[in-house]
Amino acid sequence: MSEAIPISLKVNGRTHQLFVRPSHTLLQVLREQISLTGSKRGCNQGVCGACSVMIDGAVVRGCLTLAADATGRDITTVEGLAEGNELSPVQQALLDRGAVQCGFCMPGMAVAATALLAENPEPSDEEIRDGLSGNLCRCSGYVKVIEAVRSASTGGAS
Repeated sequence: MSEAIPISLKVNGRTHQLFVRPSHTLLQVLREQISLTGSKRGCNQGVCGACSVMIDGAVVRGCLTLAADATGRDITTVEGLAEGNELSPVQQALLDRGAVQCGFCMPGMAVAATALLAENPEPSDEEIRDGLSGNLCRCSGYVKVIEAVRSASTGGAS
């Protein structure tokens, strides 16, 4: 078994000094060492999107990203989207539109939607679908999720 190595992760604006095994994924470290459990372990193959986080503003799969490779990068989890006790516009829109059902996929959806809107503040429905395409939901037909993202956009209809 390989020895633990020291790393420093900046997660949601806070720096964490940790010891991890070189094979530990970012998802493992976030959940087990930093106690940020919003990102979920779904397929563990990078397909479902439940483990999605942002690194330097880009959506990545936490289950496929080695924690050591995230050293020195800016990591944002679903917990980091909120401002204090106030949900982010995307999180609030997901609630307001009734898009949250079982909730398992919603952290990844919220992260992906936030990244999409940061890059494209007024996406079309097709662009929203494309931006969320890496996130699978077994409970929803995605209609309310798309409506929520549209309403959170700068050009969103209410």
